[in-house]
Amino acid sequence: MRRLRRDAFKVMPWKNGGGETAEIAVFPPQAGMDDFGWRLSMARVAADGPFSCFEGIDRTLTILDGAGLDLTVEGVRHILTPDSAPLRFPGDRPASADLLAGPVTDLNVMTRRGRYSHAVRRERLEAGQCLSVSAGFGFFLCQAGSFEAVGARP
Repeated sequence: MRRLRRDAFKVMPWKNGGGETAEIAVFPPQAGMDDFGWRLSMARVAADGPFSCFEGIDRTLTILDGAGLDLTVEGVRHILTPDSAPLRFPGDRPASADLLAGPVTDLNVMTRRGRYSHAVRRERLEAGQCLSVSAGFGFFLCQAGSFEAVGARP
């Protein structure tokens, strides 16, 4: 089990140059924007505009803070807020966003279609509550408070 700290994230420009993203984790290590198998990142969205196109990638977007986004993917509108469920969509389809009321921070999870898959869910845990993970590995983002991670190795 490894703890990833925000000050160690790699900050880089968006693929389309419209902003910056903080890369949390990528596989394989040191992969670029066009050759990763999977990627986790956080971005600060400060202006309306198009999303970067990622050929062959499935993408899930989760709003972490700010009022939210009016995200249009292939002509279908989705309102995303910090209380809404994560939205999964093909990263190679036309997408653009309008801010609802000021900048937002979002979490992006992306996997190369046909090679990797992912699931993102938002959980609100109470003191003493347990959460189990059945996947081979997982990432947890604690937005407020703290949590204890206990893992077993085979």
